[in-house]
Amino acid sequence: MNIIVVEHNPHWREMYLEEEREIQEILSDVLVNSYHMGSTAVPGLKAKPIIDILLVVTDINALDNYTLPFEKLGYEVMGEFGIRGRRYFRKGGDNRTHQIHAFQFDHIQEIERHLIFRDYLCHQPEVVKDYGELKSMLAQKYPNDIEAYGDGKDDFVKKVEKQALLWHWTIR
Repeated sequence: MNIIVVEHNPHWREMYLEEEREIQEILSDVLVNSYHMGSTAVPGLKAKPIIDILLVVTDINALDNYTLPFEKLGYEVMGEFGIRGRRYFRKGGDNRTHQIHAFQFDHIQEIERHLIFRDYLCHQPEVVKDYGELKSMLAQKYPNDIEAYGDGKDDFVKKVEKQALLWHWTIR
């Protein structure tokens, strides 16, 4: 997979909404809510042009019954894919366009971690700038090594996640 980080595209929101409609039709019986998350959900943030979708469902195991409809939408069904209690789907192969992270409604820690991080970035333009520059630098340094790219972001993301949690609990 070639790692490319681009300037924020305002059409990413529309791309998310189009995909959300398709997913809602498939999962009407088990879907609690869906969210646009990740870098493409943060205005002004440079990102890999992959739409991240967070699904909250009533029963995570029930998603295993939806393999065929997801495959018809072009998704590769990946199971937990390294995170216990998650279901992961990706679309587009080596030119990935979308990825879905699904959790059962009571898997609060993972759900909130993603949403709080997104919301914090939406309110912190300096952090967005720094994060975007880091991602651009890492994409240039490791254009074909997704693990090195991810490892390079890890310390920054963990630091910002802590700041985001503190921010989240102090704004209430």
